[in-house]
Amino acid sequence: MDIKQIGVVGMGLMGSGIVESCARAGFEVIGREVNDELLERGMNSLKASMERGVKKGKLTQADMDAALARVKGATSLADFTSCDLVIEAAVENMALKKTIFTELDVITRPEAILASNTSSLSITEIASATGRPDKVVGLHFFNPVPVMPLLEVVSGLLTSQETLDMARWMGERLNKQVIYAKDTPGFIVNLLLVPYLFDAVRALENGVASKEDIDTGIKLGLSHPMGPFALMDFVGLDTCLFIGDAMYQEFKDARYAAPPLLRRMVTAGLLGRKSGRGFYSY
Repeated sequence: MDIKQIGVVGMGLMGSGIVESCARAGFEVIGREVNDELLERGMNSLKASMERGVKKGKLTQADMDAALARVKGATSLADFTSCDLVIEAAVENMALKKTIFTELDVITRPEAILASNTSSLSITEIASATGRPDKVVGLHFFNPVPVMPLLEVVSGLLTSQETLDMARWMGERLNKQVIYAKDTPGFIVNLLLVPYLFDAVRALENGVASKEDIDTGIKLGLSHPMGPFALMDFVGLDTCLFIGDAMYQEFKDARYAAPPLLRRMVTAGLLGRKSGRGFYSY
């Protein structure tokens, strides 16, 4: 199937990044939000990201203008009727995602591919909300999408090889390194990342060291670009908690049980960079 037009459900941090990457790769893209205010915020974020790219010499002004010309905003899923591929980038809520996929199944053409950017939820369960489970796949991008080189492709139990081949082709068009994962909670990256992050919080709770020294130890001792606390602040503490809770619900493994400190911080609204304060202040 020839992919020419792509729809993206959600214009938040991840969604706007996916829209940018697809537009820069030459695709016509429709970015959808639930209302005009959120759509405008997402479009402004998209433009600001590309402007930073121009300042850093990552793309030219002409390339930016051409990419923006390929982007259209929408507030209705009905605008996706002509899309060849729709990527859902809504919040990590299974009920919401299934509702979206049920609507997309009716709105889009039968041959269109439906993908989810979920970082932890079951692709098989999401696909069950449609009449085309063979055409549903996980396309898990990483933040910031235009910069991070990885694309995690997740196959549901009924995802066809044709759909997986399309996913690899898409990843290559977006200049991403594609890896494949089975439909298990957390897939590859979060399966290993969540216990590591939670162990760091437990070490802080137990007085092993300060957050600054733990971060420095990981950066310099393991050559990570940032330590676990800086990373959690970047991802969002609420997102880390949600992913951990979803994985614990599935596995019942203590490694995925959220530390009390993390849960209290989320309750207090200390979510990291996006709220101005998490483990660090911004």
